Amino acid sequence: MDMDKINEVFDQFRNTNVLVIGDVMIDCYITGKVTRISPEAPVPIVNAQSRTYRLGGAANVALNLKSLGAHPILCSVIGSDNKAKVFYDLMEDCDLDSVGLVPMYGRRTTVKYRIIGNNAHIVRVDDERDEQLKEREKRQLITTVEQLIDHHSIDALIFEDYDKGLFSKDLIQEIINFAHKKNIFIAVDPKKRNFNNYSNVDLFKPNLKELTTGLNLEDNVELTLDDIHDIAKKFAAEKKIGKVMITMSAKGIAFYDNSNGHFHHQKAFKRRVSDVSGAGDTVISVATLFLLKGESVELTSLASNLAGGLVCEYVGVVPVNVAQLKNEILKNQPVE
Repeated sequence: MDMDKINEVFDQFRNTNVLVIGDVMIDCYITGKVTRISPEAPVPIVNAQSRTYRLGGAANVALNLKSLGAHPILCSVIGSDNKAKVFYDLMEDCDLDSVGLVPMYGRRTTVKYRIIGNNAHIVRVDDERDEQLKEREKRQLITTVEQLIDHHSIDALIFEDYDKGLFSKDLIQEIINFAHKKNIFIAVDPKKRNFNNYSNVDLFKPNLKELTTGLNLEDNVELTLDDIHDIAKKFAAEKKIGKVMITMSAKGIAFYDNSNGHFHHQKAFKRRVSDVSGAGDTVISVATLFLLKGESVELTSLASNLAGGLVCEYVGVVPVNVAQLKNEILKNQPVE
């Protein structure tokens, strides 16, 4: 592949409508200096000098899709508090459509506060509530999803699950059934609570920790690639999943294709890791678009691995830089 061919791959993503359904949040970074320890407890005192807000959770997936050239439509519930205004302002600043956001009275907008002192991440504070949606709220969300699919010619749908209470087994299955009727590609980025509730989807992308936790595997057992292959094969068969993609940090990506039994391992690349937050959002965005457009497991794994690594080089949640990603693919393209 030369750069012209790589550009052709990315050009396919234009005018692709991707519905992202998932938990949204605000990532807040409070940065300052530490010059002394608190007299009240043995903890550092951070003299705050700046406060930055960024879109997080499913909203970061939407940002990555937009960066890649696709047209994301974000669907979620949002709180009725003052932080909801911050979220809407961030959406507007990023030129993202808020048509799929459903405001719900009494619900809290999730905010993750990261306190950084002297360039060191000192503590994270999560301001959230993760109770399940009430039945009325659930019906409201499903109706919104169906209307968005009917009116926007959706090509792919991503479930971005952060375990904040948005998803339940019946809601997931109802949306999957509706999407199947429209021949929509379905991808899942799961968490523990609903890990086993996603079936009949095209792509299932847990990380290794989510895989072992979701399947109740022993934490202290070191899984080999053969083990992971067997687990992915069995899970894909049971859940009727097209492809299982497991991100494994420094160990790369394991990819099982249920349509032909092919198992592929993509090794990781050395990076100067500054912050791993948001890497999974980038990977699911890249993998969904590549597979949707019929690219190979090998190229999809390579591009996803490179993209996830690139965003880890930046402090804070950021979308992937497409120019960087293209250059990385050119340098490290898979052997035919």
